[in-house]
Amino acid sequence: MSQSLYTFPTETTQKLRKFRLSSARAKEMEAQIYSIDPKTYEIKYQEPEDEPVLNSIESLVEELPENTPRFIVISYPYTSSDGRLMNPLVFVYFRPSTSKQESKMLYAGCLEQFKDKISANKFIEIDDEEDFEELVDQIKK
Repeated sequence: MSQSLYTFPTETTQKLRKFRLSSARAKEMEAQIYSIDPKTYEIKYQEPEDEPVLNSIESLVEELPENTPRFIVISYPYTSSDGRLMNPLVFVYFRPSTSKQESKMLYAGCLEQFKDKISANKFIEIDDEEDFEELVDQIKK
């Protein structure tokens, strides 16, 4: 097993695990944002500033920095066209085009490790805040 530059503190791992388990029963959208500390390379949960739970695309976008990438985990329950209740776990890689190259490289280096850690049903890359307007359509594809 190879060593990784990036680490998941116990608190982050527990937060991801709890979200994964509770999101399977969620009745509405929930999202969590994760950042990487550029000094320690630790992946950390980003506590929302305005509300305890991010439960809309709008509240999610408000919490995102304009010029720094982030990893986002979303649970988005919906009813499919054939009437089935769907609740995919979605991993969104937000990398604004205005980000500095160092930040983009920092997050790109951890992307596969984060994907493996959360085992999401769907992976979506977003380069601009305006792309969040189409996020629901991409989740339902």
